[in-house]
Amino acid sequence: MKARVQVMLKNGVLDPQGEAVRHALGTLGFDGVNGVRQGKVIELELAETDESAARASVEAMCRKLLANTVIESYAIEIG
Repeated sequence: MKARVQVMLKNGVLDPQGEAVRHALGTLGFDGVNGVRQGKVIELELAETDESAARASVEAMCRKLLANTVIESYAIEIG
């Protein structure tokens, strides 16, 4: 079973990488970009075959390692 985790900084947390990308886009002539938030996507190949058990396992992975829940939020897709 595959799982995909999208990790993003929470709203209100400064995103210097996103701001650098926004600035670079403006320099390249893309002036209509008012904001950029940068995150990460983690794809997992799981041995688990039960979707609810897989989701619970990935939730635990996110809380313990994949996301810093103080400043980041995450979304899980199982499929």
